[in-house]
Order: sequence, then C-alpha cells, then structure tokens
Amino acid sequence: MYVNTMKLLSVFLFFISFSLAKAHQPVINDTNPNDPYKAYLIEKPEISKAIYSNLKGEPHYYLIESEERFNFYVGITVPKIDDCDTFKKFSFSILDGVGIDENIIEEVDGQNFEWWSWFEPYGKKWYWIGPEIGADFKSNRAYEPGSYYIKVYNETNTGNYVLATGDIEKFGPLVIAKLPIIMPKVNKFWDTKHCTK
Repeated sequence: MYVNTMKLLSVFLFFISFSLAKAHQPVINDTNPNDPYKAYLIEKPEISKAIYSNLKGEPHYYLIESEERFNFYVGITVPKIDDCDTFKKFSFSILDGVGIDENIIEEVDGQNFEWWSWFEPYGKKWYWIGPEIGADFKSNRAYEPGSYYIKVYNETNTGNYVLATGDIEKFGPLVIAKLPIIMPKVNKFWDTKHCTK
C-alpha cells in the first residue's frame, strides 16, 4: 500500500512539475510596500514570479539586489475579469537603489500602452498584458550588480495588478507545496467585485 501511494505521488508530482514548466511562480504580496525603505524584496530576480498585489492609494516599491550581473525582466499585467470591459492601467519605473532620490533608470508608460488580452494555460485565466522591459515575456538585457527599485503606480494608485519578474521558469518542491494555499488567493483577483466601472 505504501509503495503504491508513493508511486502515485511521484507520478502526480512529475505531471505537476511538467505542467508548471511554462508558468511563473505565483506570489501574493499583501504587505502594501508603499515606502521604499520597506520595499518588497524580490529574491533570485532571474527566477520568474507573478506577484499579485493591490494598490491602495500609493505606489508600491519592490527591491532587487544582486551581487552578480543578471538578466532583467519585468512586465505588468491585470486580471481580465469576465464581462468587465474596463480595467485600470499601470505603469512602472526602475529606480537606482543606491539612494531614495528616485533616479529613474527606465520607465514604462502603461497609460498610453495598447494592452492586449492573453490566456495563461496553466492557471486557465485571462490577463490584460501591459508594457514590459524585455520582449515576449523574456529578458533582452542584463543589469549590473547592485540594488534596483521597481515602482508600480497608476493615475489613482488603486487597483489589482500582477507584476511579472524574471524569465527562468523553476518550480521547486516548496513552491509546489504552497500552491494549494496560494491559488485560492490568486483566484480572488478575478472576482467581479474588482470590475472597474
């Protein structure tokens, strides 16, 4: 009995790992990091993550620190809610992490970007795809060792967004084990109560 259970578990984990090979690691950011000094730390910036969060009146700050040169990718998306034709658009800036003077390295304007819809096959969800620093969900540049802030904002600094970082798809056992806890929270981002009127 034990041997059969272990075989079934091994096969299940294999298929889960295979199906996740093209997906970002889902992460819930409910810390509301609206202060650069308390920025949300993005560990291992080359590993792909989809960070789900909500602006509540102020921009959000994320921090990337690396002691090595690394491939850089960041994109912004919004959950595409059924029967909801409007949505909030988001922009983001990459700031020099040395000081808090907000020295802009790169900036993308989501307000004037032509967002497009995309179906993500793993989660079976639709997204509005916004601007990216990269191309086709992949890095097209490297950043030097150092600290960098990502500042996410829009005209009202409100609404749900998903920040995609990194482009190496990697799901370890710990990430897979957390999925049953994280996915119900992720799915709430498609609740019709978030529809922008």
